[in-house]
Amino acid sequence: MKTKWFSVVSLLLVVILLISACGATEEPAVEPTEASAAEAEPPEPPAAEEVTLRVLVHQNPPLTEYLETFNPAFEAAHPGVTVDLSIVAPGDMPTVIQTRLTAADVDVIDYCVAPCAGFSNAIQPYMSGVDKPTWQQLIEAGLLLDITDEPFVQNFDEASIRDAATFDGRVYAINVARVSYSGMFVNNDLLADVGVAIPTTWDELVSACETIVDSGNECMTLGGGDGWPIFVGTYGLLGAVFPDQEGLVEGLWTGDIKWNEGKGLEVIEKDQVFTQEMLEQGVTGFSHDEAAVRYTAGDVAFLPTGVWQAPVVEENAEFDWTYVPFPGSDDPAENQYLFGKYDMSWMIAADTPHADVAKAYLAALADPANYQEFVDTTGYLPNQPTASHDRQVGQAVAPLLVNYQGGLDHFWV
Repeated sequence: MKTKWFSVVSLLLVVILLISACGATEEPAVEPTEASAAEAEPPEPPAAEEVTLRVLVHQNPPLTEYLETFNPAFEAAHPGVTVDLSIVAPGDMPTVIQTRLTAADVDVIDYCVAPCAGFSNAIQPYMSGVDKPTWQQLIEAGLLLDITDEPFVQNFDEASIRDAATFDGRVYAINVARVSYSGMFVNNDLLADVGVAIPTTWDELVSACETIVDSGNECMTLGGGDGWPIFVGTYGLLGAVFPDQEGLVEGLWTGDIKWNEGKGLEVIEKDQVFTQEMLEQGVTGFSHDEAAVRYTAGDVAFLPTGVWQAPVVEENAEFDWTYVPFPGSDDPAENQYLFGKYDMSWMIAADTPHADVAKAYLAALADPANYQEFVDTTGYLPNQPTASHDRQVGQAVAPLLVNYQGGLDHFWV
């Protein structure tokens, strides 16, 4: 009897233990704490490094207009990057570039030091006692980054890389533009109204100006308040009389060419007519940019200046216009040339702490799609073989580019 009772008790204990075990497995799971939940989530990606890219450019309204679109797009494509743009008057660029490069206070510069012509004015064997050009001094001082092996350099014409961005076999810049400054904008409607054809010789230009002024209009205008635009106006005259500009420079250095005799004296005499008789009164009151706007009023026949003013003319002029070589010679065949220079270049400071970002900035500027937009906005003649110049001035100068040559200021030291 006792044995049977013990067996029953033992059986009940086993059942109780089994029930307890089943109950333990069926307890609700413990709710996760905030700490354990955070540990279970994937980690946040690291925040993009905050970088301020310091960019220095010369004052140029079409260029500024382009950068107002380009810089925000670059920032959007490079999270964490902020472009700090400094705009400086062209005359102040040499000092500001030197100061900020020396102080390590800039990353990217638009090298537009007078005459704003890329790596121009190199010292030639026949020259002596001359200073090295600013760009050479900056390179030799170790202030500019060598970008020879960067892929974006190859987006540009071989000639522009060789002639406007290379020193001692290494590349230190991308030159993004060339210009012609030896031509003049022509108000076709005004000429038609007064019965004058586009002049093709100096005598025809003198006669046309007389007729235009007699009609109550003005022959020419320029930005005399800035000084240098007056000389831009005479480059066409100089090129027409001396088509070999490099030869002119060497002749002046060696003494074979003089300003007070022969063709040199011819230039001086014609320049006197240009400045005293062809330009409207009051040009010393206009800045370079104001003169272009003044021209679009419609009562001025000619604006002798560079093609870079085409966007201003195109935007504001309500008359038909074109761009032709300045007819400074008495021989029409010598008035078929456009003279000019390589213009603005982009460089990187050698000691920039953000070299990768600065290279990315130049690569974006050199991207063919962006570059086409740059050409369309600024009116510069392109240095990339894939770029086209679809604006009105591009169509006007396209047939003349086969005779495109470097101007005096590209060679003179």
